[in-house]
Amino acid sequence: MNKGELVSAIADQADLTKDQAEKALSAMTDAIESALKDEDSVSLIGFGTFSVTNRPAREGRNPRTNETIQIAAKNVVKFKPGKKLSESVN
Repeated sequence: MNKGELVSAIADQADLTKDQAEKALSAMTDAIESALKDEDSVSLIGFGTFSVTNRPAREGRNPRTNETIQIAAKNVVKFKPGKKLSESVN
């Protein structure tokens, strides 16, 4: 499912226009992004939790040349599905 299909599904289920559904989806993703930038987690009970963790710097290897390279540290977004979501797909 892509963004357009998700907007259509939201519009149908929430009895909204597609424009309103797209604004709601954009507002939700912007709010989650803003919270994650502030290194806060976002918990949606039954759905899951979005959080930010730090991946430390490490050494890697270039597969073409077998040369050792340094991989920089960075923050990564993680998602842990909630119980209800996990049960619904199994």
